[in-house]
Amino acid sequence: MERSLVRHRPARKERRRRRWPAAAVAVALSLSATALGTAGTAHAAEPAAKVPVGGLPEAVSNFLHSPGAVAGANDWNCKPGKEHPEPVVLVHATGVNLGANWTRLAPTLANEGHCVFAFNYGMTGLSAGRVGGLGDIAKSAGTMAAFVDKVLAATGAQKVDVVGHSQGGMMPNYYIKRLGGAKKVGTVVGLAPSNHGTTLNGLTELGSSLGVLGLVNGVLDWSGAPALHQQETGSTFQKELWADGDTVRGVKYVVIETRHDRVVTPYTNAFLKDDSAESGDVRNITLQDQCPRDPVGHVGMFVDGPTIQNVVNALGPDDPGFRPECTDYGFGF
Repeated sequence: MERSLVRHRPARKERRRRRWPAAAVAVALSLSATALGTAGTAHAAEPAAKVPVGGLPEAVSNFLHSPGAVAGANDWNCKPGKEHPEPVVLVHATGVNLGANWTRLAPTLANEGHCVFAFNYGMTGLSAGRVGGLGDIAKSAGTMAAFVDKVLAATGAQKVDVVGHSQGGMMPNYYIKRLGGAKKVGTVVGLAPSNHGTTLNGLTELGSSLGVLGLVNGVLDWSGAPALHQQETGSTFQKELWADGDTVRGVKYVVIETRHDRVVTPYTNAFLKDDSAESGDVRNITLQDQCPRDPVGHVGMFVDGPTIQNVVNALGPDDPGFRPECTDYGFGF
């Protein structure tokens, strides 16, 4: 049984985390270039029923054997309590599924008293039922819209909070801005979100200069992975999504990013500008400003201690001065 990850006090002296076995990391990285739970039974009315918190080994296993279920999520009998009145919807990254991406965060939030839900999206002919986030992003946002309505109907809540990793942190913006989601979302927390696209460490710029980027993107679209093309900086999808600004009034945005991101590049592309009338609706967090020694990369954020603590704060006390305990770091890829 794992103790709470959140410490609402100044950070202690940083401690080096125990390194993951090299073999386990290698297996995880071979599964996906993006982030990596059985369905949980945690209930808001029964906080004593703790859900076991998983990590990388469970993520590898779930990717293959439990792509549609993760501990702590999708208890459709869960009713939000007064402390956490808005259920949480988790949105996985490109290349993985809900079972793999949320082995740590779903049970952690359930143990904090949240009603937690997660869904798969963007499955295409290439997915084999496991590799999600490949399909057209607008259609994936439609999948999210239907899932949010199902969550609201089951829980009786008026709004949901959203936590997404990589594409899962960006795609909800389409739902909010284009599909009426602004009235149904309270807070959006993005973990290394591909908000303003990526240059893939300059590969898209190189492809453009060589005159082959269009050909590569055409192959991606034809093969069933248009979301990869749509997440490139400067894509038509990106231009249309952000044409009217970054944010929508009434929604709170929290972006948690690492300077060591090699998937969303430059890493500052993850951040959002506050376009709303009320200042303070956007909070951009760079993990190394809190924990300078945190080596976590884009993928490793799903098991990174400071990242998880920041999410719990954002969905709980929401203290703008919160400082996580600098320990239990995610891996550097």
